Amino acid sequence: MVVTYSNLHKVVFPVFPIGSSNWSQSDGLLYLDNEILDDKNMSGKTLGARRIQTPFHSLYTLKKCIETPVGVIKQSKSTFIDNNGTPFIYSKTRFLPLRYHKIERIVRKGTASLLWLKGISYPFTVLRPPLLEFSWAGILHFNNAPWALYEYSEDKKSDTRRKV
Repeated sequence: MVVTYSNLHKVVFPVFPIGSSNWSQSDGLLYLDNEILDDKNMSGKTLGARRIQTPFHSLYTLKKCIETPVGVIKQSKSTFIDNNGTPFIYSKTRFLPLRYHKIERIVRKGTASLLWLKGISYPFTVLRPPLLEFSWAGILHFNNAPWALYEYSEDKKSDTRRKV
């Protein structure tokens, strides 16, 4: 399955980068380069639960966990497996402008924080507030509208673009 920025919302997070797109499936087992990636014969609802339950020991090592769509966009690798056990290839297809906005204020809530930026009329919800030394936020813009928080910065960087 090929995924782009426009249908990335269909992916169930977290996702895990995998080394290649050389996967195959037989008898409920998903293999990657002759190592087991997922065992759908197990009763768990998530990839992690099934991997813990499987009696097989030759499991492919998942080294990194990505919890957000921007995390997938930032990756140089293009092959992933989602939390449902669906492997996919992320294809970067379009350039979006990356513009930097001054952080005006941070409102801490119970489980998240609201990040208010200069020139944007609504806040961005972030799980963790930025460190105090960060005073700028890089925002990806889609159709000239602020779309996603890309990064924090100590200084204002020049506006650029990123392929998503």
